[in-house]
Amino acid sequence: MALPSNFTLLQVVPELETGGAEQTTIDVARAVIAAGGKALVATRGGRMAARLEADGGRLAQMPVQSKNPLVMLGNAARLVDLIRNENVSLVHARSRAPAFSALWAAQTTKTPFVATYHGVYKASSGLKRWYNAVMTRGDLVIANSDYTREHVLGEHPVDPGKVVTIPRGIDLDRFNPSWVTPERVEALREAWGIAPADRRTRLLLAGRLTRLKGHLTIIEAAARMKAQGRDDFLIIFAGDDQGRTGYGEELEKAIAEAGLVEQIRIVGHCDDMPAAYLLADVAILPTTVPESFGRAAVEPQAMGRPVIASNHGGTTETVADGTSGWLVPPGDPDAWAAAMVRAIDLGPGKRAEMGQAGMNRTRQLYRVDAMCAATLAAYERVLEARLLPKEGA
Repeated sequence: MALPSNFTLLQVVPELETGGAEQTTIDVARAVIAAGGKALVATRGGRMAARLEADGGRLAQMPVQSKNPLVMLGNAARLVDLIRNENVSLVHARSRAPAFSALWAAQTTKTPFVATYHGVYKASSGLKRWYNAVMTRGDLVIANSDYTREHVLGEHPVDPGKVVTIPRGIDLDRFNPSWVTPERVEALREAWGIAPADRRTRLLLAGRLTRLKGHLTIIEAAARMKAQGRDDFLIIFAGDDQGRTGYGEELEKAIAEAGLVEQIRIVGHCDDMPAAYLLADVAILPTTVPESFGRAAVEPQAMGRPVIASNHGGTTETVADGTSGWLVPPGDPDAWAAAMVRAIDLGPGKRAEMGQAGMNRTRQLYRVDAMCAATLAAYERVLEARLLPKEGA
């Protein structure tokens, strides 16, 4: 069975600012449009909305990021109207708070409902587990890694047959070293204030400024490296605080107090990540809690850069320890200092060999077209199951 010719997908995601769930939303919308369908996204909006509309998708702007019960009820009513007016074929939720509104609307209109577990949601109480379980109450659950799938099955009483793993895909046309011009890399070098004569090894931590990303571990590790007499490295934090100004100020203070102003630089949001990875020599992902997938570990490998990542969660699947990078205990400054020194001392030639191994592996396992094909096949499966007569009917 293929998707029907009049297939209309409605994805529901809190915002279209930046991140893995948001990028996957854009990728799947593009795939549905390429297959001849229509793609709608209900969201508060954000900097990626223009990309959605440029691809032919449509934005349905509403406050689906809200956790206020009254706003969520209002969103459910808005989504019911949208589903009916646009003859939506399937609803796909990508976050818990909007999933409640999306599920209510899907049930009201008898529309198939799919949810993607993009994160590993922890539950410290029965109420929180109930809240998380909204992602499992539809026709199908998509997990973005085997690690995430195992977590879902361990947390919720859900039929294993209803939970499928579809690893997140990377746009290998965008993340392709051959397509990045030297001018793009040079523009970024200038924007980040890196002198042409600066030959230090550059380590890039890409991700929003939030405590979970492990910036403080890296600051402590860099302090240990400096205490050993190392001054041959530059660490770049690329990402914005998305309104969390307190944490950004905390990082600036920690860098200054450790005497690392010359070694660590916070450069803000970056719109050209392919060029950023080429400007770097090594990518680092020191998350303190497990990433469900870890796109920031896969994209640099696609660009031929080795990765140092925390040894937990989805990165244990995406980084081949000792081959395409290194896995390091999370939150351990000594271990991170040792790993970064090892990467620096390896030299450009050996790092290039590891980068090539990562590039080959990424192109084999994490193609965005494979992810989109698997997602569309999951939609077909759900639609087909809805057409089957109920047992005993």
